Amino acid sequence: MNGRPPHSRTTALRRSLTLLVVMVLALSGIVATSAPAGATTNQFRGMNWAVLGDNFSKGPLVISGLSQNDSNATVRAKANAVYDDMAAVGVNTVRLPINTHTVGTTWWNNYRGAIDAATERGFKVILAYWEDGAASGGKVTDYTAWNTMWSRVTSTYGANTNVYFEPMNEPHGYSSADWRNVAANWLSYHYSAVRSRVLIGGTGYSQDLRDICNDSRFSGTLLSFHYYTFFYGPMTYDAFRSHIQTRLGNCASRAVMTEYGAPMSTGLNYADSGSTDNYVRYLRAVTQVMRDNQMGGTYWPALGGKPTNGGNYDWYSMFALSGSGTNLNLTVRNSSGRDRVRYGWGL
Repeated sequence: MNGRPPHSRTTALRRSLTLLVVMVLALSGIVATSAPAGATTNQFRGMNWAVLGDNFSKGPLVISGLSQNDSNATVRAKANAVYDDMAAVGVNTVRLPINTHTVGTTWWNNYRGAIDAATERGFKVILAYWEDGAASGGKVTDYTAWNTMWSRVTSTYGANTNVYFEPMNEPHGYSSADWRNVAANWLSYHYSAVRSRVLIGGTGYSQDLRDICNDSRFSGTLLSFHYYTFFYGPMTYDAFRSHIQTRLGNCASRAVMTEYGAPMSTGLNYADSGSTDNYVRYLRAVTQVMRDNQMGGTYWPALGGKPTNGGNYDWYSMFALSGSGTNLNLTVRNSSGRDRVRYGWGL
């Protein structure tokens, strides 16, 4: 006797056969419908490329550095120049805005050059819907136009594994229950969109993931999370970290910090762990939570955004844009801010 129960050989054989079946199914793509244990999102090392003046618009979205007169080839050349400089700081993802006045138009045919230039170099692209004008109050303005827009987008890019879909940016006009119904209906309507490439925004200004995280209708999707100082006011570094972690709920492994940002044009030192400046404490806390959870993110913004203090650029913008024609160049505004963003990405 070897000390095993009489049925141990049978049990061992069953286990071996079960393992063999699972391995075969996994290799054939039948298994693995849920996220693996320990899943993370730090493969997203990105930034937002936005319209100068922000992306809330009742017209076509022309992101900073482009002109509505640009051809597809010109957009592609400009985008490649921009992406070269983004890649130099570690970027491999760009979040781009869309709306119903852009998709399906003549401009859409040309704007796609920015998407295609990114995916062709291996960048991931997050296409996010911005409501059609801020006056719409954080809701979809026209559901028919919205679904038509998304049908065009998913039809064009559904098979491109580098393209991700974010049904709506900052759905703050809805209650939690209403937004979750809207988002769940989107998933049902656009069933061809692969769930693992869909980012569902948190409630409010995409600032709380807990209700979304706990709703089984969003199983298998990624989650889009925003966190800014102006949402909440001053806090200590530790308070920021705790507050961010709380709002992530139990879904940090599925979350992408699709918007976060701080002034890059005022000379702040984001390397100073003892700083009493609220922006420094904030950015250090956000990036620490990202690194702790191996979360990816897209900084707001690389280019574009709301001009600040009477200037012609957003003071959060990571880069200053120079050059002309298709010869565009980006210059980092704050090296300590750049380094802290890279730290958050895990670099």
